[in-house]
Amino acid sequence: MATIVGVHGIGKYNYYLDAGRSAPGAAEAMRLKWDRYLHAALGGDARAYFSEIAYYSHHLHDTAHGGKHGGEHGDQPPRSLAAMESPAQQVLAGWARNLGVGEHVTGALKSFTGWLLDRLDGRSAAFAKLFAPEVAAYLTDEARREQCRHAVADVIRKNRPKVVIAHSLGSVVTYETLWANPDLRIELLVTLGSPLGMRNVVFERLLPAPINGRGERPKGVGRWVNIADKDDIAAIPPNLAVSFTGIDAEELVNLDWIDFHTAEKYLGCPALDPYLRPFLA
Repeated sequence: MATIVGVHGIGKYNYYLDAGRSAPGAAEAMRLKWDRYLHAALGGDARAYFSEIAYYSHHLHDTAHGGKHGGEHGDQPPRSLAAMESPAQQVLAGWARNLGVGEHVTGALKSFTGWLLDRLDGRSAAFAKLFAPEVAAYLTDEARREQCRHAVADVIRKNRPKVVIAHSLGSVVTYETLWANPDLRIELLVTLGSPLGMRNVVFERLLPAPINGRGERPKGVGRWVNIADKDDIAAIPPNLAVSFTGIDAEELVNLDWIDFHTAEKYLGCPALDPYLRPFLA
């Protein structure tokens, strides 16, 4: 059976805390869960589909000194969107405009953030509290960005997988990691709920920078499959082929109106089956 490496998305810092501030412990706890999720979709015996989950969330939080990216006490996201620092507020504003919210609002970011809070439903607000600070930490802090990419590169290099499945922000980290490490070669990259194409938030800040408005499949990737839920407010636009060359297949799915972005729903999605099945014989 082919080796599969997973790369997690936003909001996974709690695994690090629950594992006693151990990144390997967090990665193993996630691997066990991701195996269960994929097993629910693919069936068969209780085999280990994933060899490892590349864990990087701890690099996006200041834990040792209770610093700015980890919230008031270094352990939790900010308690309110209005308390976010400027880079996270900028991500939040760009994301909201991709949703069609607040296109014509001008003025201070803090004022816009307060205005937006009154218009987000509960699920969107909860998502934003995780999405904006972590995306901002990754895209605006080069030291953190490099640490995240090293963490993912080390796991891929160690396991030499044929398949990498990258969820949410993990698809951004993986994309940049594969470009930065041309020695890493995989047969299949699967991106799930990816914000790679999100304009004015992620896309223009990618490394390497898009050329003439187009990104490109990393050279070491044989095939690239993208799967996005139609209601996923992280995957904007859901169709990455409008922004990237080298997308071999895309699937627009309907997972769950409320639970629209979780790894559990994506890994349990029947759309994955035809792409993974050839590697599982």
